[in-house]
Amino acid sequence: MLNDNLKTLYDAARSVVNPKKISNQIWSGGVGAAVITKKGNIYTGVCIDTDCSLGMCAERNALSTMITNGEFEIEMVAAVDKKGNVLPPCGACREFMMQLKNSSDINVLVDHKGTVVKLKDLMPYSYS
Repeated sequence: MLNDNLKTLYDAARSVVNPKKISNQIWSGGVGAAVITKKGNIYTGVCIDTDCSLGMCAERNALSTMITNGEFEIEMVAAVDKKGNVLPPCGACREFMMQLKNSSDINVLVDHKGTVVKLKDLMPYSYS
């Protein structure tokens, strides 16, 4: 069972899930992500999948939107697939988040039960 804050983040991520074919080689929206910043703002993003593997995960898309809006510190992140399942971030997203300001204490929603893990525990030997 998700508490109110987790449910808000989960709902924001789920609200942008909208799988669609962009072209014969690009699909988007199969996964949605939401990031809540230290300032309390929520930014969302969707995955972009391509045949040549040059797409982008939903989490990094949400983080890019956050950065575009001048924020750099994350409180929590969540990703959700088209069935509503919570997905932990992939290695590339974990490493990207670790390189952000004050990142080791970022909270990551890792399952639908409401389990929240610190990023530093998911990524103990990061590049940074």
